[in-house]
Amino acid sequence: MKEHCSHRKDCLKMIQLILDGEATDQQLARLKVNLESCQPCIEMYHLEKEVKELLTKRMEKRCCPEQLVATIKSKILRFS
Repeated sequence: MKEHCSHRKDCLKMIQLILDGEATDQQLARLKVNLESCQPCIEMYHLEKEVKELLTKRMEKRCCPEQLVATIKSKILRFS
């Protein structure tokens, strides 16, 4: 098992794509192979997954007031 990852930045991007459900099958396969041999990437994957789960649980869904929606739409139309 590798104790150092020489392409950590790329691994983080791939992990985030996977956790967001945007990864291709090829990216999933590459990460799976990498996670079998790279301890830092395993730890990074678990940390990113936990952070995403915590944020998802903590975010409260609320409807925007209609007046706010109307104001935003009118400002967007002015700039178009």
